[in-house]
Amino acid sequence: MRKLFGFVFLFLFISLIGSAKEGMWIPTLLGKYNIEEMQQMGFKLTAQDIYDVNHASMKDAVVIFGSGCTGELISEEGLLITNHHCGYRQIQSHSSVENDILTNGFWAMNKGEELPNPGLTVRFLEYMKDVTDEVLENTEGLSEEKKVEVIQRNCGRIETDASGENKYRAQVKPLFYGNQYFLYVYKTYTDVRLVGAPPSAIGKFGGDTDNWMWPRHTGDFSVFRIYADANNEPAEYSQDNVPFKPKKFLPISIKGIQPGDFTMVFGNPGSTQQYVPHQEVDIIMNQRDPDRIKLRDIKLQIIGAAMEKDPKVRIQYSAKYQGISNAWKKWQGEIKGLQRLDAVHKKMEFEEEFKNWAEKNSTWQTMYQPVFNDFEVLYDQYQRFIKASDYYSEIVLRGPDIFKLATMANAIVNNIESDQPERVESLKLDMEKSLDSFFKDFNQTVDEKLFSELLPLLKDELDPEFLPYDFQKLMNKNDKEKLLKKVYRKSILTEKETLAELLATGNEKQLLKLRKDPLITMARTLNFYYNVKIKPIVDTLKENIDRNMKIYMAGIMEMQSNKPLYPDANLTLRVTYGKVEGYEPFDGVKYKYCTTLSGIMKKDNPEIYDYDVPERLKELFREKDFGKYEVNGDVPVCFTASNHTSGGNSGSPVINAKGELIGLNFDRCWEGTMSDIMYDPEMCRNITLDIRYALFIIEKFAGAGYLLEEMEIVE
Repeated sequence: MRKLFGFVFLFLFISLIGSAKEGMWIPTLLGKYNIEEMQQMGFKLTAQDIYDVNHASMKDAVVIFGSGCTGELISEEGLLITNHHCGYRQIQSHSSVENDILTNGFWAMNKGEELPNPGLTVRFLEYMKDVTDEVLENTEGLSEEKKVEVIQRNCGRIETDASGENKYRAQVKPLFYGNQYFLYVYKTYTDVRLVGAPPSAIGKFGGDTDNWMWPRHTGDFSVFRIYADANNEPAEYSQDNVPFKPKKFLPISIKGIQPGDFTMVFGNPGSTQQYVPHQEVDIIMNQRDPDRIKLRDIKLQIIGAAMEKDPKVRIQYSAKYQGISNAWKKWQGEIKGLQRLDAVHKKMEFEEEFKNWAEKNSTWQTMYQPVFNDFEVLYDQYQRFIKASDYYSEIVLRGPDIFKLATMANAIVNNIESDQPERVESLKLDMEKSLDSFFKDFNQTVDEKLFSELLPLLKDELDPEFLPYDFQKLMNKNDKEKLLKKVYRKSILTEKETLAELLATGNEKQLLKLRKDPLITMARTLNFYYNVKIKPIVDTLKENIDRNMKIYMAGIMEMQSNKPLYPDANLTLRVTYGKVEGYEPFDGVKYKYCTTLSGIMKKDNPEIYDYDVPERLKELFREKDFGKYEVNGDVPVCFTASNHTSGGNSGSPVINAKGELIGLNFDRCWEGTMSDIMYDPEMCRNITLDIRYALFIIEKFAGAGYLLEEMEIVE
């Protein structure tokens, strides 16, 4: 297997130079497999400039921001830039009707005004390492069950050894479905403060209408600062902390870009499924995406209508709405892209090609035919159970907010009944602490509407086998209004003060009465059924599918040993590269590669929140006060390039041939959102905020030009 993998990345350059580039490449392997092609495309640096363990390199300027974005260092004083939508929850958490920084923006005019963000972290990658041999040690000849046990034990040992007595966070992650394993070691910083964010009419300009679309005019950026202790080590928030001193930060180029220029995105793509068989693509395209879109349609209609009517609700639900709508729109584009590519049939054609290869190598009947037979059986079952799982996920786990409190309360009751007093006290304290933040962003009218519209869909859309009997009985006896009266409005969970007092002073006997609360009863019943009757089967089916995928993947790697293969994204550091270029979305239409401030002014509409251009920005435009960011009487805003990106790449630096920051990746074009499953070089484009527009907003619009003094700006 080790010898086999050595051939995976070998490929010919000639046919690929100049084309749009598919691939999310492992930084440690660039020097061996990619750097020659990158340099032929115009890259001026070396693989060591990108990733080097022994010396400062670009990888030391890139972080995992929060739980699923990327950010980059842009000064020697810990200044970090990422997307506005990546920092959105933090911006929203500091907002109120009286101080609406979501709408108005925020800029700290000195370090003392920067805002702390409890719970926000950034992770620096210390190093990555191929540990395949160590992970697979002593697994030869074992059954699959025993092999999994040994692999888990080996991974645990490797992670413990690498953690440096908890100084670092170490993770072993499988690549190519377990045909390879890499260790990732991170240092985590927890004192991350908000420095600045433009108003939503800039940072979220175009809202959901423009989301995933091109042309784009969104100033999608926010600025934070990392703080550390006196020794530059991670520390919890303290006024004694000082700005973090990075090993490396990125210089910023305002020299501009042209079509055909080399671009590189360095970030942490979250998840892709490039190698799955046709059955998986069919289920995604024809069942999973349509189901989830339908359910989120309802959520967005309810929340959106309430946000339009009430400024307080708009602030409370803005981050939730964004979280719901982002994937909702992406899935719609994904369906269209997969249909256009005829993706299911393309997968079937590849599988036929694979079969022919395996037959020539006399491995089809013994090794791969059983895998494909298993796929047929497993996906037939998986299709049924994943539908139920998706409905529970959207309606119970991510539906009405009140279910979050119900789940917490139920955990307290369970631990009282199982005589776990220390655990009970911990859970009570956690729930009590969460009440302020929960009710700050909670509107009962909105939540009741979500409850009454979503819960009946479980009964209406799923087979009875996927529903608990008590729930079916309740739903059969009550219409939507009766359901609200009998369940939602009889619950203590909507009464913050009463609930807080019970948690603070109630004894076990009083707390046990929560067992009969109708909302808690419903949440307990549904969660229990999901966790016992649905999730374990989905997990087992997925494990068996992945087990077969490991064999299939090894065969693909051998069959295509002379072509480029890259592992699916898994929220680890990757390099993708391409060039600045537009695209042609359909017959007769050709999209230019860039947009400008003039385009923002043409979209201006004071009647629509997401298109209401701030007066200060209009003033700068009228006066042509563009400073050094002016290009042909305008200011560049966004551009497209052919870098293969995914979720998790939000906020990633887009870097030019000299290793300078030229923009922030923040989106993909709608026609290319199927790239997580099938890449199309003609349509797949990443959308980038031109760094010149971000600097223009900081200096000219916000008056926070002092921040530019920290940066290394290349003119």
